Amino acid sequence: MNIVILGGAGFIGQKLAIKLAENGVLRGQPIQKITLCDMVEPQNQIQANFPIQFTQLEMTDETSVSAAISDDTDVIFHLASIVSGQAEADMQLGYQVNLDGMLHVLKRICQLPKPPVLVFSSSIAVYAAQTPQPIEDHFIRSPQSSYGTQKVICELLLNDYSRKGLVDGRGVRLPTITVRPGKPNAAASSFLSSIIREPLVGEKAICPVTEDYRHYFSSPRTIIKNIIHAAEIDAKDLGGDRNLMLPGISATVKDMLASLRNVAGDEVAELVEFKRDETIEKIVLTWVSDLNPERALELGFYQDESFDDFIKAHIEDELS
Repeated sequence: MNIVILGGAGFIGQKLAIKLAENGVLRGQPIQKITLCDMVEPQNQIQANFPIQFTQLEMTDETSVSAAISDDTDVIFHLASIVSGQAEADMQLGYQVNLDGMLHVLKRICQLPKPPVLVFSSSIAVYAAQTPQPIEDHFIRSPQSSYGTQKVICELLLNDYSRKGLVDGRGVRLPTITVRPGKPNAAASSFLSSIIREPLVGEKAICPVTEDYRHYFSSPRTIIKNIIHAAEIDAKDLGGDRNLMLPGISATVKDMLASLRNVAGDEVAELVEFKRDETIEKIVLTWVSDLNPERALELGFYQDESFDDFIKAHIEDELS
């Protein structure tokens, strides 16, 4: 079993590689090699009983994408993308990385001796906040951002190439992942981690929306389990639509800060300051906040239990 992770130096790519190394198997077969593909080499060395190698990747360059995916590839995890805020600020770059990059991946896949499994990380940004909620399975996708539009197009390509038998595609619409370690990134949703992450280490954090802003979340631990599960489920169980929403928790900023108080105390929660940012607010208010992922639950995907657990897991995994 040879695995390629596009975006392998990123937060999710690194956690995915670590978990795969711990498991040692995927789809019932021993893992023989993992190739991490990204613009920069990962800072951490991952211990495994098989080779984990790095290949430099530029998603906008067809030659680079082709070189990253070897002929013996069995499973591709496509996590590489320009995030929401950056895709909105630089529309052309967003399409070059998110859409053209996907086309480069699919073109290379068509050249492989056998169709690989392709797990594509989509987003709940494919839905529009103006629609009645909770969003049900198979609800029409009508994004209100360039990032969401790019993800929808990639989902349709994944369905079509899978229908043709050129790839065994599985698209997972990721909820916002909280709590992300490290520093804030260009994602419009970045504050939904920073208002928990920074106070836990004694630093102030800015919340650019009101406390009644509601969103849909999943923890890093659960996301990794679900990405792996997406690669392992039987293709016949997915049917014609290879894309599905993942389970998550719907919570307001007020709920998040209440959990922060429960876990870390009042003094920590008071480090969050509210300061409205119209640019961020304009993007995040187009996102849905409540989904009903019955299909994913029926297929055995995992769901978090409470937001308190998000914070406890972050302390255990990143701060201990």
